[in-house]
Amino acid sequence: MTNPPPEPVPMDQLQFALPQTFETVEEERQHRKERLVAALRLFGRFGFEEGVAGHITARDPEWTDHFWVNPFGMSFKHIRVSDLILVNHEGQVVAGRHHVNQAAFAIHAQVHAARPDVVAAAHSHSLHGKTLSSLGELLEPLTQDVCAFYEDHSLFDDYTGVVLDAEEGRRIAAALGSHKAVILRNHGLLTVGDSVDAAAWWFITMERSCQVQLLAKAAGKPVHITHENALVTREQLGNDLVAWINYQPLFQQALRSEPDMFE
Repeated sequence: MTNPPPEPVPMDQLQFALPQTFETVEEERQHRKERLVAALRLFGRFGFEEGVAGHITARDPEWTDHFWVNPFGMSFKHIRVSDLILVNHEGQVVAGRHHVNQAAFAIHAQVHAARPDVVAAAHSHSLHGKTLSSLGELLEPLTQDVCAFYEDHSLFDDYTGVVLDAEEGRRIAAALGSHKAVILRNHGLLTVGDSVDAAAWWFITMERSCQVQLLAKAAGKPVHITHENALVTREQLGNDLVAWINYQPLFQQALRSEPDMFE
């Protein structure tokens, strides 16, 4: 006699992670700082560092014209919560003990000012991102994953040197517009999101999408996903909540393997 199959587990007993909510700004600030450090550690793990270039910022939940950012000259792989600095709208460090990367301020301050919906922004000189940027091309709908960016990213079609002044930052913010990402020609990628997790995920998957496009075009003539199907796929995959969900396995990896990051 065989046993009957197990009954389905009730839906309300199944675990499913969703973004947290907070009772105080202090709790939310600490959360954003911890997620910022985890994202920086992951960027280090993925090889997104190029000397002192690259930064991720998180808007402070109370002082919304201030943002938390990695300190200038410190490896992504070593940053802890206690190393983060808080920068005001004039580029002055108001919390922390390190200098700010002036390029980080010039770009991110203008992006945060232009986009009040943005909590976090990520930029680095990742290998495949800066390679594709040198071609002055947008991402093409070649895979399911890249469709998240279909008609939702732009090209800053200029290069004038290291971004150090507010006007250049404003031009980048204008090129970004309402999109989730912008390719900075001859420079790299910049992504934004309504959480640190979303901005980090968009950068990671955008970098991989750049790699796919470069490989596919080197191998032959890629077949494009149709406009209609690319739009449908973007609606399925292209919002910040889906980005947050996709990012959680990576966050869990960092949480288990790098226990010192919240010090």
